Amino acid sequence: MIPINLRQIALDAMQARGLLPAFSPQALQEAEAARQTPPEQGSHIRDLRQLTWFSIDNDDTLDLDQLSVAEPLAGGATRLLVAVADVDALVKPGGAVDRHAAANTTSVYTAAGVFPMLPEALSTNLTSLHQGQQRLAVVVEMQVEADGTVSSSSVYRAAVRNWAKLTYDGVSSWLDGTAPPPPQVASVPGLEAQVRLHDALASQLRQWRQARGALNVNTISTRPVFESGQLVDLRPDAKNRAKDLIADLMIATNGATARFLADQGFPSLRRFLQAPRRWDRIVLLAASHGMQLPAAPDALALDRFLSARRLADPAGFADLSLAVVKMLGSGEYAAAPAASAGAGAMGAARAAGAPSAAAKAGAAGLGHFGLAVNDYAHSTAPNRRFPDLVTQRLLKAAIAGAAAPYSAEQLAEIARHCTLQEDNASKVERQVLKAAGAYLLQGRIGEVFDALVTGAAPKGTFVRISRPLLEGRVVRGFEGLDVGDTLRVRLLAVDAQKSFIDFERA
Repeated sequence: MIPINLRQIALDAMQARGLLPAFSPQALQEAEAARQTPPEQGSHIRDLRQLTWFSIDNDDTLDLDQLSVAEPLAGGATRLLVAVADVDALVKPGGAVDRHAAANTTSVYTAAGVFPMLPEALSTNLTSLHQGQQRLAVVVEMQVEADGTVSSSSVYRAAVRNWAKLTYDGVSSWLDGTAPPPPQVASVPGLEAQVRLHDALASQLRQWRQARGALNVNTISTRPVFESGQLVDLRPDAKNRAKDLIADLMIATNGATARFLADQGFPSLRRFLQAPRRWDRIVLLAASHGMQLPAAPDALALDRFLSARRLADPAGFADLSLAVVKMLGSGEYAAAPAASAGAGAMGAARAAGAPSAAAKAGAAGLGHFGLAVNDYAHSTAPNRRFPDLVTQRLLKAAIAGAAAPYSAEQLAEIARHCTLQEDNASKVERQVLKAAGAYLLQGRIGEVFDALVTGAAPKGTFVRISRPLLEGRVVRGFEGLDVGDTLRVRLLAVDAQKSFIDFERA
């Protein structure tokens, strides 16, 4: 096969999309100088290092953003604490590192490697919640009732310690009964009980959201596989029980932070997903499987359809999920203006998991259709996403009783830029993945593949094949195809350097 330089393709793609592929010397100097910054101390920072904090992430992840610990309460309730790395403690607003983060707004994950939002001296070291290290964190404490409602929450600063770095695959296999427990379960007292309590709690939170229309989809991402530094395959990286566990806890945390800022009279950055524009196509997709959906977008009805298909066709559910997700569209960031402080203290509406009056006033129309939540602010990954770092600064100011560090107008501009750069980062990731796929398919011209239509627009019709797991464009016979259709396609041409893979309808 013709050699390929994926790294150079990624660099060129980032520059073409307005993303910075490298840190300035000033940013690298600033990150190194942070090693000399003494940790902040004081009575306003609680000492919670003795709690059995742990993390679950990918095997190779070094930028650990959050830890958690839980405690069972009377009546089936649970106290959940989620500690988010205090990145703001070492990344000051307006500095060189902050300017780079504000420009890119996200880490970019390509088949050629990761382009981190923060220098690795910070993201994989000083601001990462590594096992065995004491770190500063912003803690979101929630009381979750037996039915999955978050009845109360608070936010404060603390010193924490990660007692165990666990992995998604290891925890999931153990909980499913297909593998022994991770070694830390035996070496860290109380860790087994913690993980099992987390698993039960995540299920309660998930059931509460699904009862209100949260979509139970099962999408699959692509993982490049290298052997001796050589790309050899693109394989599916499927969801599992431990990934769902962490996702459910983070959704609850992001909701609590949004409501906290609204109750404090602060503006905020919200993540929202409007009702799908292509609901008519989702209705047709459901009808093709013998189920009728209402004419107007209805998350509960859609989830009933998805749940029925998961049971009826487990093997094909990932493809169906992908089709639905494509038709739902992408989430966006938006600024929620400040509401009157205290307009909705923890009361009956909050106990039911509903937005407070302040939250409603500050974020009207900014709900998330796919998650079935009204209050949602990305806050749990400040090493990887700039909106989370902005939210963290707002939270710390609210905790300290200080003025909001960003105005509503500034947040609106940040939201617009973050949405734009997130889209650019996704396009870079897809371009590099296509280059990798084209490289792997060089010797397979003329082969026929099963495919799923993932995009149908004036700019082209795109399909995904499963082996290797990648997308390409249908350049012949695409007439009449729409998202969710299945077909057979024949590989016509590939060009790794130009990142294109062309199919025709077979």
